Amino acid sequence: MQTSQKHHSAAGLHMLYPQVYCSPQFQAKDNNGFSDIPSKENFFTLESSTASGSLPSYDSPSVSITSGRSPFSPQGSQSCISDLHPSPDNVYGSPLSGVSSFAYDEAGVKSKIRELEVSLLSGDTKVEEFSGFSPAVGKSWNWDELLALTPQLDLKEVLVEAARAVADGDFATAYGFLDVLEQMVSVSGSPIQRLGTYMAEGLRARLEGSGSNIYKALKCNEPTGRELMSYMSVLYEICPYWKFAYTTANAAILEAIAGETRVHIIDFQIAQGSQYMFLIQELAKRPGGPPFLRVTGVDDSQSTYARGGGLSLVGERLAKLAQSCGVPFEFHDAIMSGCKVQREHLGVEPGFAVVVNFPYVLHHMPDESVSVENHRDRLLHLIKSLSPKLVTLVEQESNTNTSPFLSRFVETLDYYTAMFESIDVARPRDDKQRISAEQHCVARDIVNMIACEESERVERHEVLGKWRVRMMMAGFTGWPVSTSAAFAASEMLKGYDKNYKLGGNEGALYLFWKRRPMATCSTWKPNPNPNQIG
Repeated sequence: MQTSQKHHSAAGLHMLYPQVYCSPQFQAKDNNGFSDIPSKENFFTLESSTASGSLPSYDSPSVSITSGRSPFSPQGSQSCISDLHPSPDNVYGSPLSGVSSFAYDEAGVKSKIRELEVSLLSGDTKVEEFSGFSPAVGKSWNWDELLALTPQLDLKEVLVEAARAVADGDFATAYGFLDVLEQMVSVSGSPIQRLGTYMAEGLRARLEGSGSNIYKALKCNEPTGRELMSYMSVLYEICPYWKFAYTTANAAILEAIAGETRVHIIDFQIAQGSQYMFLIQELAKRPGGPPFLRVTGVDDSQSTYARGGGLSLVGERLAKLAQSCGVPFEFHDAIMSGCKVQREHLGVEPGFAVVVNFPYVLHHMPDESVSVENHRDRLLHLIKSLSPKLVTLVEQESNTNTSPFLSRFVETLDYYTAMFESIDVARPRDDKQRISAEQHCVARDIVNMIACEESERVERHEVLGKWRVRMMMAGFTGWPVSTSAAFAASEMLKGYDKNYKLGGNEGALYLFWKRRPMATCSTWKPNPNPNQIG
């Protein structure tokens, strides 16, 4: 039975847009102590933490955002692409020059990343979970029958089968499943029903080739800056993801710059500057007096909309606080995408201890699979050339960068199921603010990961294993996240649902929702032995 031609118009699920993973198990710590979660890997615990105090609570009403994005993706990212690969075989372009004395092994990076990808995708259990949902042998789908059975169907299975049909180029079946999905999803339903709304929209946009158009059109139909700030504020308060980034990074930075008299922090996602409001207050308490603090904020000009003004507003705000706290302060802005940053844009001067902060932003940088310029690794080499005291990296623990479409879809489904569940416990399902926050601040990322490809797909997450390879090949060595950072994050989580947990592996700190790793914080220093990777 063929599906109706009506699906080929921008209707159905599109009307929901007025604007247009299970992972390895970890030992994790919740708000009340550690819960034993089986693992084949060795994870440290936080029980022996001897930190004597914690950073202040990150409950500022000033939400650190720059545009209508998910809790992890506040920046109005640009694709930064002008040099798409002519073929998959040509994944590296001209050699990097003038950014680092470290010998960059392009073939080595490419080989190690591919090894990890093969390992992660071999026997993809997430996809295999859904392999049994199919019509009777020798028969095709009976859509009328399936529509009548929607209350009995598993929404996840239907979503995956729709995605499988899209991956196979079976458009009639894909549109048939989208008909079924329209009867099963709801922006005010259960977490999977709400997520299903946006996953289905992503599939439809991919089928109709309108993914990038929808993604871009969202900007034109965004709510006002004040409304957008309100929506992001909802997510900021009910989800600890950004507070996890601020808390852990600040604690690590404070340890790294202890005793330094001149400090320069370069932040590639400065947003509202809220992270540094807390850092300045802590520096003011330092025995012997605070250091001279310079902050360079990197920010795309598109972010002005959500902030209600340019980076000068951030500088003025931080300068005013620093003056009141007695902290010598200077602000330097770099109004551009991270893809375009060069050394001269960062205001680096001799005599400063340099710290670089990457909060949920590196996954927006196109890598070797997208651009011959490979901005992701180019930027890391640039930072290595600055000889920083410390680099802090906070990213989503999700593998969507170079995964095949179906694997990426299932990974996105698994990851965001956990996120929507974590949002669900904090607000009623019919809460209009939550609905608006999800629609305006999360949906676009989901649509982008499902509907877009090549330079149009800017949401390109990698798991920590891949980031570790990139960091080491760029000349960095891992530095254990301090016990004070782990303690501060643990204290912060006391204000959230008990299903949020902390865990660690190889010196990095993980934030979990139940058994699902959601984000990681890792810290890095230049490798003192550039001839030895690791």
